[in-house]
Amino acid sequence: MNIIEIKNLSKVYDAKTIPVYALNGINLAFSEGEFTSIVGPSGSGKTTMLNLLGGLDSPTGGEIMIDNTDITGLKSRQLIDFRLRNIGFVFQSFNLIPVLTAKENVEFIMQLQGVNKEQRDRRTFELLKSVGLNDKVNTRPNKLSGGQQQRVAVARALASKPKFILADEPTANLDSKSAENLLEIMEKLNKEEHITFIFSTHDARVVAKARRVITLEDGKIVGDVSKN
Repeated sequence: MNIIEIKNLSKVYDAKTIPVYALNGINLAFSEGEFTSIVGPSGSGKTTMLNLLGGLDSPTGGEIMIDNTDITGLKSRQLIDFRLRNIGFVFQSFNLIPVLTAKENVEFIMQLQGVNKEQRDRRTFELLKSVGLNDKVNTRPNKLSGGQQQRVAVARALASKPKFILADEPTANLDSKSAENLLEIMEKLNKEEHITFIFSTHDARVVAKARRVITLEDGKIVGDVSKN
């Protein structure tokens, strides 16, 4: 079952002067439960692709269907609400709120969703436990290592029970051991809980674990290989 369908997607910058095609006529589909890496050289369109899939940027043309909703046709308020309830994000810079504890960072999105305190507390503890941080519940980001902060970010991305998680270079700022640990956690969540992950990455370790690898070059798909 496809949860994402992309049709003739394009993103053009400086269209009025010299157009630069960050994405040029992309057609793709992603199924539920995928563990997929989008790879390619710098400037190939990887991050642009994730930003469009996540509704963080608008395409110049084409459609992005998520669970039968064309997000390119949503108004700003509708898009914010759709993202809140359907898409999880993990960024390379962690993007945790520094004044909040690990628990407060994870539960923040559930507060926005209107989830009651008892449910928030239960799910937050379960998520932090699942990423090996049940002993860091009341710790703020500046007291956590980079790897620990990224694991909090993964727990936060899962908090809303999204249809899929977009991870933009999630291992880029981590040492080798922390990166391996994070990948093992995400792979476990994917296999055991069927959570869909779509990565943008340069990291060979991420690519090695991915079951599908999509290669972009100059805004076009030049490779799409499934390993199983």
